[in-house]
Amino acid sequence: MEGSYWIWVVGLLVIYGVVLYFLSIRPQKKQEKKMQAMLDALEVGDSVETSGGLFGVVIDVSGDILIVEFGGDRHCRIPMRKNAVVSIEKANSTEE
Repeated sequence: MEGSYWIWVVGLLVIYGVVLYFLSIRPQKKQEKKMQAMLDALEVGDSVETSGGLFGVVIDVSGDILIVEFGGDRHCRIPMRKNAVVSIEKANSTEE
């Protein structure tokens, strides 16, 4: 009786682990891949939103660092890491 009890306990733990993987870990990995693909496609002229809530236009990309222009007069240029970008709107996209 006691041996079958432990088999059930281990079996349930395995099932919980599989459910946890498919409900939390796997979607997070998918989101990370999507974000990395978005950052790899970042180009000069794209409009971006930063993690701080600022909106600007990319004027230079070199490796992991990009320079973004902020403000209406476009004289505020700030270098930042790519991972500070939250969303990107491509420069050649048209709104209908």
